[in-house]
Amino acid sequence: MNEKLQTLLNEQVINEHGAALIYTQLAYEMDDQSLPGMRDWFYAQAEEEREHAQKFAEHLLDRGYRVELTDIPVGTVKAATPLDAFEASLAHEQKVSEQIRNIARTADEVEDLDSRTLINWFLDEQIEEEATVSEIIDQIKLVGNDGSGLLRIDAKLGAERA
Repeated sequence: MNEKLQTLLNEQVINEHGAALIYTQLAYEMDDQSLPGMRDWFYAQAEEEREHAQKFAEHLLDRGYRVELTDIPVGTVKAATPLDAFEASLAHEQKVSEQIRNIARTADEVEDLDSRTLINWFLDEQIEEEATVSEIIDQIKLVGNDGSGLLRIDAKLGAERA
C-alpha cells in the first residue's frame, strides 16, 4: 500500500474515534437538557463511529499494516439547544465526508483498487449520515421552541435507537 494512503487510513481511524467522542459529548449535552431520546440517538452515533474506526483499522491490519493511535483531537463541544447539537453534528459529518473523499482521491491517485470497496461504502454512508442529520435539523426548525414538538422529536429519535 502506498505510504500516503496508509497514513490517511490510519488518520481516519483516529478521526472516527474523535467523532465518537464528539457524539458522546453531544449525548451529555442532550442529557443535561433532559432529552433522553436525543441523548440515546447521540450515544448510538458514538457507537457507530467506533465501528467505523474498526472498519478502517481492520482494513489496514488485514493488509499487513500497523494501526497507531495517537492524540485524538476533539476540541470543545457545546450545545445550548437541540438545534445547536444537530448543527454541530452536521458540520462534523460534512468534515468527515471531505476526509473520506480525500482518501478516495488518494486511493485513485495511487491506483489502490483494494481500498475502493471500503472507501465506496464510506462514501455512501456519509451521504446517508448527512441526509439523516439534515432531516432532523429541518424538523427541529419546523417546531422551533415548541416544547411539545421537541418532545415528539425526542421520543421519535429515542424509539429509533431502542
